[in-house]
Amino acid sequence: MSLTGPRTGPAEGQQTPRADVELRIPADSAYVSVLRTTTAGLAARLDFPIDDIEDLRIAVGEASAMVLPEADVASDLMCRFFMRPGELTVAVSVNSARDVVHPDYDSFAWQVLTTLATSAAADSGEGEFTIRLTMESGHLGAAL
Repeated sequence: MSLTGPRTGPAEGQQTPRADVELRIPADSAYVSVLRTTTAGLAARLDFPIDDIEDLRIAVGEASAMVLPEADVASDLMCRFFMRPGELTVAVSVNSARDVVHPDYDSFAWQVLTTLATSAAADSGEGEFTIRLTMESGHLGAAL
């Protein structure tokens, strides 16, 4: 299985494509460094420039900062990585006691995340709160 191969869509019986890498850690800020390091390693594997790798590390830290306060006690922080040539999508989520979580789009964390990532979105429902961000390699350089 190629880590950077094109996705043809979900496997039979799945609603969403299967992540290339999934990481489940305790929903505690002490473990976010593991998530940031994993993100950097995967971005390096996709040949992202060092500036993009650092931007991704920061963005994933901010996404974690947004979802962790909503986590149920003793739940996990789940991270799914979807890899394509020149693009890394990271979905950071927690189980939440609230059915619907309304993210603070005016927060510092959201502003940083949306500035650094090519795209970002928040989703909540059925007891799960997810922040999904995508970084395309060199996206800031293209705007200059």
